[in-house]
Amino acid sequence: MSDVSEVLMSVLSTIRVPKPGDRVHKDECALSFSSPESEGGLYVCMNSFLGFGSQYVDKHHARTGQRAYLHITKTRKTTKKEDENNSGSGHPPKKKPTRLAIGVEGGFDVEQEHYEEDYKVVIFPERQEVTSEELEAMPDVVKERVSLSMTGIIAADSVSHTLQVQQWDGEVRQESGYAADLKQLDNGVKIPPSGWRCEVCGLQENLWLNLTDGKILCGRRYYDGSGGNNHALLYFQETGYPLAVKLGTITPDGADVYSYDEDDMVLDSKLPEHLSHFGINMMTMEKTERTMTELEIAVNQRVGEWEVIQESGTALRPLYGPGLTGMKNLGNSCYLNSVMQVLFTVPDFHNKYVSNINKIIDEAPSDPTQDFKTQVAKLGYSLLSGDYSKPAPELGGENGAAEPKDYQIGIAPRMFKALVGRNHPEFSTNRQQDAQEFLLHFINMVERNCRLGPNPSEAFRFLVEERIVCQQSQKAKYTQRVDYIIQLPVPMEQASNIDELQEAERQRENGDSTVMPVRAQIPFAVCLAALSEPELLTDFWSSAVQAKTTATKTTRFASFPDHLIIQIKKFTFGLDWVPKKLDVSIEVPDTLDLSTLRATGQRRGEELLPEVAPPPLMTPDAEVTAPVLDDSTVSQLCDMGFPLEACRKAVYYTGNTGIDSAMNWVMGHMDDPDFSAPLVLPGCSGGTTPTMESVSEEHLATIVSMGFSREQATKALRATSNTLERAVDWIFSHLDDLESMEVSEGGRSAGESEASREPPPGPCVRDGPGKYELFAFISHMGTSTMCGHYVCHIKKDQQWVIFNDQKVCASEKPPKDLGYLYFYRRMAE
Repeated sequence: MSDVSEVLMSVLSTIRVPKPGDRVHKDECALSFSSPESEGGLYVCMNSFLGFGSQYVDKHHARTGQRAYLHITKTRKTTKKEDENNSGSGHPPKKKPTRLAIGVEGGFDVEQEHYEEDYKVVIFPERQEVTSEELEAMPDVVKERVSLSMTGIIAADSVSHTLQVQQWDGEVRQESGYAADLKQLDNGVKIPPSGWRCEVCGLQENLWLNLTDGKILCGRRYYDGSGGNNHALLYFQETGYPLAVKLGTITPDGADVYSYDEDDMVLDSKLPEHLSHFGINMMTMEKTERTMTELEIAVNQRVGEWEVIQESGTALRPLYGPGLTGMKNLGNSCYLNSVMQVLFTVPDFHNKYVSNINKIIDEAPSDPTQDFKTQVAKLGYSLLSGDYSKPAPELGGENGAAEPKDYQIGIAPRMFKALVGRNHPEFSTNRQQDAQEFLLHFINMVERNCRLGPNPSEAFRFLVEERIVCQQSQKAKYTQRVDYIIQLPVPMEQASNIDELQEAERQRENGDSTVMPVRAQIPFAVCLAALSEPELLTDFWSSAVQAKTTATKTTRFASFPDHLIIQIKKFTFGLDWVPKKLDVSIEVPDTLDLSTLRATGQRRGEELLPEVAPPPLMTPDAEVTAPVLDDSTVSQLCDMGFPLEACRKAVYYTGNTGIDSAMNWVMGHMDDPDFSAPLVLPGCSGGTTPTMESVSEEHLATIVSMGFSREQATKALRATSNTLERAVDWIFSHLDDLESMEVSEGGRSAGESEASREPPPGPCVRDGPGKYELFAFISHMGTSTMCGHYVCHIKKDQQWVIFNDQKVCASEKPPKDLGYLYFYRRMAE
């Protein structure tokens, strides 16, 4: 005991007590998915408060010299037993939910787990344990310091605590700020109990009663033409009358009330009084339309889509082993789970992150929880290694023995989700998200973090050529842009069962509530044709005729990527003001040949539209000022890999007219000898660069203190309008540009400009034959991207496998016709 006491005394200065704001990682290893529940538990450094599993704690000790760790182990002692009638393979809960909620009375059921916890101080490298009882016998100075540190770590909220959803209620609405003192006009208006119509257009559905003056008007119109005719919203914009109630939802228990000014569904505690003003007695009203909450609960339990996509009607065989690891749902994180499962079947991501796992961990910074490369490698290795692909035990037997379930222990990607969602308005929340939007968000993060070295996102990157032909002059212009996903339109009017759909719609309009839903059958060839057919532009400004006219735009592939992602554009907006999904079935082929969609470039004898005229020349005596450039467009072009000065010139010479015209300028001037030379304003003597705005010396000093030269800091501040936060982000996003600058001891560039170096001509794209085979798809269940559930199917060793969060099973009937995102790989010649 005296030896241990002496060791603790020697390292006492390194033992810290957590303070407010300290990040305590006591739930998840920084380099793996080990946790206190894992075999060997978790070791929390009592200095940095980073957590490490038993396989990495020695490495951390050797690297940092830290010797004192708090060892945390948790043993599950009870679990809530599943309903005996629930197969556990995707069926909705047998107890019917009455609320769109999780973990509250009347909501969807969740499993609760309880643990026995054990805490010990461990001294490295001997791994000598010190229990709380042994600590009591040590000198007061040791006992007090170590006990305070232990208590602080145990009591502190873990970093992942805020990401763990214990309770979620989708029905919670706030009282409107207008409800208590709403002014109602005494205009004698009385509302009949039925037979309502929009007072402007006569629409008979999606009707809203304005609670100020009793006007009945239709709901919003959306970008695709669906919804109402916008009259209720227009009326609010005209009058400012804020509250409206949806007719058909009024019952003695309440109704759907919307506040235009607060832009949300709200509560109105005085609703009976407000309705009585117009002769409506809530106690006698009956509901004729389902509320949005009821529609959502119905879609989360409807038999068709839910059971088909999850293959709930068959007994699926659980799979375990490398590449078959499940992921826990952290609360509406199934979109992330599905996307990452698919990405790590792509060889580029495996080679970048998984094959180099040991090197990445060895080179990880002092806080690996905040390092993108480390956390992506950690996730990828854990998914593919099979270390966590084991049956989850259930303590439900009479003798307390563990009984295997049909889902896995899996991994809980809390640290990864927190990192990739940080500062993002949507992905930092626990709300459901669009898998396609998250995929592009993650690809963008990969792009920003892989400027030096192999970039796995190149597997998806391709060039799109757009050919626009002025119908008046018959002259054309060609533009190319980088893309990662092909979006296929869904022409509902060309459904193969259009007669059946129209008959079902006619029956519903006639009031037949028993008519069964009919799913539209859309041929894949029709969707592909809709993508490739010319689009009519009715408001095109033609540089040939110097006026607005009509034009046609045709889109083709300028290159074919190694892996092709196809998104089915299923989502639109419904009459109930919320986004909805088109209920369609598309027989997506297993193999795909897109060779006929390859771009051919300028046609023989075809004349091109004149380029946008450059800014007028300035007279020699005119004052030369810095060009005002759209920083966001410049940044977008830089993110595509083009040199900074070329991007600035593109934005300048296209008059800040947007990314499309700037990209067109870039593609048309890539071969210019001065493509990457600094922007030169007409009228500048000696061909010098234009006068630049001054930068803040305080901001300069801050960035220089981070280890960058003065010129590098100046460049970053000028590229971001002298904003410190954006400049710091910019400088780390352009390290390849900055590191290529020759910097002398004084921090000045040794060269006069960047013109002497040879930058890459543009974004790197791979190309090859346009023949592909399907290897994965992601499916969505629910009415819109804001709700529902995602699963993915991946073809592994000629066997389709369904990944449904922690459940990984052999797929019997992969629902390839109901997918949302499809992933193809190039077929071998």
